[in-house]
Amino acid sequence: MEWITTSTILQSLKEFHNQSAWQRFAERFRPSIVRFARKLGLSEAEAEDVAQETLAAFAAAYRDGRYDRDKGRLSRWLFGIAYRQAQRARTGQARRAGMEGAPENTSFWEHAPDEQSLARLWDQQWEQGLLEQCLRQVRQEVEPSTMRAFEAVALADRAPAAVAAETGLSVKAVYAAKYRVLKRIRELRAALEDMT
Repeated sequence: MEWITTSTILQSLKEFHNQSAWQRFAERFRPSIVRFARKLGLSEAEAEDVAQETLAAFAAAYRDGRYDRDKGRLSRWLFGIAYRQAQRARTGQARRAGMEGAPENTSFWEHAPDEQSLARLWDQQWEQGLLEQCLRQVRQEVEPSTMRAFEAVALADRAPAAVAAETGLSVKAVYAAKYRVLKRIRELRAALEDMT
């Protein structure tokens, strides 16, 4: 899979019928939107609907020239759209639960997070999505043994000596794998950072 920066994807989106660019955009950002909506208590189907509606709203606004990179980051703009779509879905969820006329202090509204908490949640899901993209790319670039060593030490927080014994690599090679993969993740993340 070819690594394409967010800037390149957005540039390609300016071409009205560039389905490949829209597909890349959706593949890159849909998982974060779905996870965000799921964390708000929406079902998988509702979260997928929120993601679809968010991406469609983004597409319309982007084509109309309403996204201005100089006025804010792409992640913040998508958060605003996803937040509104998720709130609509939560309201619909409440109505379906028979709470349409319920007072504001019902358990549904009591547990609805405030916007600041939602922004933090969004940032966590966004960063997780970016890390997953970087990891997918790195997996294609390094040897499987390098990736296994990195995941065991960096992600599973296992001792390098134990990982070395398990994988047949030297402890030095385990440290080198961790360093090499982290360095590449930082490079890939920096390529995403300019727009997100």
